[in-house]
Amino acid sequence: MQLIKPDVNFEFVGRRKLAIGFSVILILIGLISLVVKGGPNYGIDFVGGSLVQIKFQQTTNASDIKDALKDLGLGNMSVQQFGDDANEFLVRAQAVSSELKGLGHRVEQALEASYGAGKAEVRRVEMVGPQVGKDLREKGFKAVLFAMVAILIYITLRFEFRFAVGAVLALVHDVMITLGAFSVFNKEIDLPIIAAFLAIIGYSLNDTIIVYDRIRENMGRYHKEPFPVIVNRSINETLSRTILTSGTTLLVVAALFIFGGGVIHNFAFALLVGVLIGTYSSIFVASPLLIFWQDYKNAKQGKAAAKGNA
Repeated sequence: MQLIKPDVNFEFVGRRKLAIGFSVILILIGLISLVVKGGPNYGIDFVGGSLVQIKFQQTTNASDIKDALKDLGLGNMSVQQFGDDANEFLVRAQAVSSELKGLGHRVEQALEASYGAGKAEVRRVEMVGPQVGKDLREKGFKAVLFAMVAILIYITLRFEFRFAVGAVLALVHDVMITLGAFSVFNKEIDLPIIAAFLAIIGYSLNDTIIVYDRIRENMGRYHKEPFPVIVNRSINETLSRTILTSGTTLLVVAALFIFGGGVIHNFAFALLVGVLIGTYSSIFVASPLLIFWQDYKNAKQGKAAAKGNA
């Protein structure tokens, strides 16, 4: 099945500087948001603390919930609405110790005193120590870093080093923009989000390798043509496959994001942003980077030749 004829010739590489500028703007927006907010918004998986999910039978608000729980000694506490239900909340607290055992029962008792018996249900209680959270954060970062290094080695062996650099820079681009989106929309980063980042890396890499493979084929087939023309031809030849694959993937991810509920909302959001940006980067970042590399190499050789003739 082909949505686009293989002989189309959209000018992608001719807009590479505009695309790189657009990517730089997106990355800068994310970085500024991260700086202003003091870094990523880590969940309790990474910073440690306590989390309680509560379902109320009546309308309430965060301020009243804080007042009801203030005598439990939870320390600095935040309350926010959870999911699509207006009466379901997440309570996060920095406090976590052996003294907080039975926290769910104590929270229920405190809420019953304020709201009445049976008016609030504790659905989930999680606790992570600060040292465990730090260890998980470091391991999550290492997982992403090691994946990048492995990809660099793999593509260098399968293609060339310049292809590997282009692919890895495109993946870093995808992860940075997704991370920036999390900061801009104030979404938490926890262990499932690290899994989403790794899934984004795998998806984007697969799309990039398809284009790279066609570029390598066309370099042998049309070796007399300028390199930018070969790259643009290769992108156009794989465009139908890219749109079909990305389109069907986005339909599934969008369904998860809209109908999946609060538990996987952030995970689906990461995939939604990642698939969009990954598809964009395969066309406008990974492949054009090869042209920038080629232009730099040609300019360097030209300077060396001019110096030798002088």
